[in-house]
Amino acid sequence: QVQLVESGGGSVQAGGSLRLSCAASGDTISRLCMSWFRQAPGKERERIASSDSAANPNLADSVKGRFAISKDNAKNTLYLQMNALKADDTAMYYCAAEGGRLYYLQCFQRTYTDFSVRGQGTQVTVSS
Repeated sequence: QVQLVESGGGSVQAGGSLRLSCAASGDTISRLCMSWFRQAPGKERERIASSDSAANPNLADSVKGRFAISKDNAKNTLYLQMNALKADDTAMYYCAAEGGRLYYLQCFQRTYTDFSVRGQGTQVTVSS
């Protein structure tokens, strides 16, 4: 059974950077479809980045050009590098994983509830 633990959240000023980590155990992330989601108070949960079972990345338009997703297979950890942070990026950030070797849209179009494994979340607060 895969387990995920997010870390790296915190408080930062607008324009700053953070790197979120999602450490996995129980399976090898190189073959997992994994995504980052976020949810701000009063808003719907939003998918912001995915890395499929071949490590092909996909970013939502809202973060394209500012965020990057990557897998470190040696550390079995998924990362979300967040640069040029804005107040609108304030949210709880969650990672999620799914096995079964999912590629491109098979992975990128999965909603939060489609994923069988989800982490507990890490809070990001951006002050303007």
